[in-house]
Amino acid sequence: MNNQNLLKGVFLMVIALIFGIGATRYTIGTFAHAGPGLFPLMVSSIVGFIGFLMILRSRVQEKIPMDLRVKNAVLVLSSLIGFALVTHFLDMTAGILFMVFLSSLASRPYKWKRNLIIAAVLLGIAYAFQKLLGLNLPLF
Repeated sequence: MNNQNLLKGVFLMVIALIFGIGATRYTIGTFAHAGPGLFPLMVSSIVGFIGFLMILRSRVQEKIPMDLRVKNAVLVLSSLIGFALVTHFLDMTAGILFMVFLSSLASRPYKWKRNLIIAAVLLGIAYAFQKLLGLNLPLF
């Protein structure tokens, strides 16, 4: 089973199944009166359907051998952990900058201008969540 497209679909379906089963531990409710389990169940259903479509598509596409890049996975996971730590000890602005610039080391070619644009967009989204939705985000 050395087919990258098939493995992506299977991985998505497994993740969707895990979260879908977890969502059933909460009250689902109805669309008129949604319970806390309705949203995660809907999202996991959509992700599971996308995974199913990816599996179907992998059957007609040319097989792509699996290419595992451990260094890139470590960089992305480290950037997420670093985001949480930097946000906890400093603020979310520094955490977002840290996450974007560290995780982008996994991409080729490295472009710092692209990183600034991505960081600015993420900061804009966080600022909108803070001001428009009233979320308590430690931005500054």
